[in-house]
Order: sequence, then C-alpha cells, then structure tokens
Amino acid sequence: MIHWTNLLPNPQWLIDLAMPYAMRAVFAALIFFIGRLVIRGIVRLLERMMVRANAEPTLHGFVTRVVFIVGMTLVVIASLSRLGVDTTSAAAVLGGAAIAIGLSLQNQLSSFAAGVLLILFRPLRVGEWVDIGGKAGTVAEINIFFTTLTNFGNQMIVIPNSQVWSGSIVNYDRNRWRRIDLTIGIAYDADLRKAKRILQEIVTGDPRILATPPASVALKALAESSVDFAVRFCADNANWWDLQCDTLERIKLRFDAEGIEIPFPQMAMHVRDLPEVAPPPA
Repeated sequence: MIHWTNLLPNPQWLIDLAMPYAMRAVFAALIFFIGRLVIRGIVRLLERMMVRANAEPTLHGFVTRVVFIVGMTLVVIASLSRLGVDTTSAAAVLGGAAIAIGLSLQNQLSSFAAGVLLILFRPLRVGEWVDIGGKAGTVAEINIFFTTLTNFGNQMIVIPNSQVWSGSIVNYDRNRWRRIDLTIGIAYDADLRKAKRILQEIVTGDPRILATPPASVALKALAESSVDFAVRFCADNANWWDLQCDTLERIKLRFDAEGIEIPFPQMAMHVRDLPEVAPPPA
C-alpha cells in the first residue's frame, strides 16, 4: 500500500527550485531600496549645494526633480533586470507608449520644453513685476508647465509656459531703475515759461528722482486744446509708483496756486438757422 506522503514532492526539490527565484527577489528588493536611499541622498546633497550657491528655488526644485526621476527610473530598470525581466522588451513597450502619449499631449510637452528654457535662461524670476502678452503681475511661481502671476487686485493669473516663451516678456524689475514719462498740458493763454520753470523745480526738488540720467522738461506738442510738456525723470523700482503719483499731485497743487490752468477737452457748438417757434396761443 502506497502512503499518501509518498505522493508529495520532495521538499528539497522544492527548495532547490524556489531558491534561485527567492535570491533574485531579495537582490532586486535590495537594489530598489538601497538605490532609492542613494538617490534621495544625492537629491539632498544637490539641494544643499544649490542653496549655498544662492540658486533660485525654481531652478534647484527643477534640477532635484529631474535627478530623482531619472535616478529612480534607472533603479527600477536595474531591479527588474535582476528579477530576470527582459528590460529590452519593456523599453520597447515604454517607447511606444511614450510616442502615443507625446502625440496626445503635444501642448503640455511644448509647455514642458518652454518651462525648461525659462528655468535655464531665466528671463523672469520669482518676485519680479512683468508683463506677459498683456497680462501684468508679480511672478509668484515658475514650474515645469505653468507660470503664475499675482496682479494688483491679488488675483492669480496662470499662463502656460509655451505662451510665455513664444510671446513677448516685459520685465520691469530686472534693471535697477525705470523712467517715468508724463504729459502735462496747460492752457494756450497760460504763461509757458512760468509753467516750464515750475515743472523743472518739481522734478529737481524730489530726492527720490535720480540725478543720472538727468530729468528733462520739454515742449512736446501744440495740441488741439492744450500746450503739452513732456516731463521725464528716473526712479528706483521701489519708488516708481509712489513717485509718479506724488509728482502728479504736486504739479496739480502748484499749478492751482500759481494760477496756471490745466485745460480739459471742450467743444464749441454754433447753431445757425434755428426754426422760429410759434408763440403759445393766448
């Protein structure tokens, strides 16, 4: 009579069969976990190095993400290869999937490429006041796909990087100073020389106005209803807005005190040949 234990496979045979696969799994797990620890260490080291080098947060955030993604991709491929997976076939499958994804995400990929260029060439930085295609605001964030602005009304403006890179960028804060251009009109019967002298006193009497390049006051145009002066002076970026507002206020108050009229558009109407209106009946 055959005992049922004789029908079971030899345990040693099972161990011999499973041992190579178990060792592969152990080594693959070790490669994955140790590789992840090494990649994280490299990323932290890069972060510290870029902080010491005073690199922009956007730049070192982008670099560390790229290093982490590339490193983990290599670690996963090495782990799968240790398990005995044919990584060549997997790479072919991933390549085909990448082509399909790329065709369906063309706009996003163009924004990604533009984000890389923005981070590398840095035509704008976080904290700068810029105008991008007619949308003005302070740069709040530059990531891989979008650039975020905050305007005067504290509203968030999100612009795809492809539009940022392909359009025009006006950076108001990259240079230390900016010029202020004012057009000031006076009435035709006002004293022209007196008005010019007052304007020159105003633009030379404010310490916030830069001496270089020098301020200028010049007759600009003989307009339809006013004699226009071009008033130009420069200020540091931090003083630009307040100085412009204060200068306009001082000009108005000084002209009022000196009796110089600032005209506004007027229209004279001459009515001819009015029809006679019959008197009301008695």
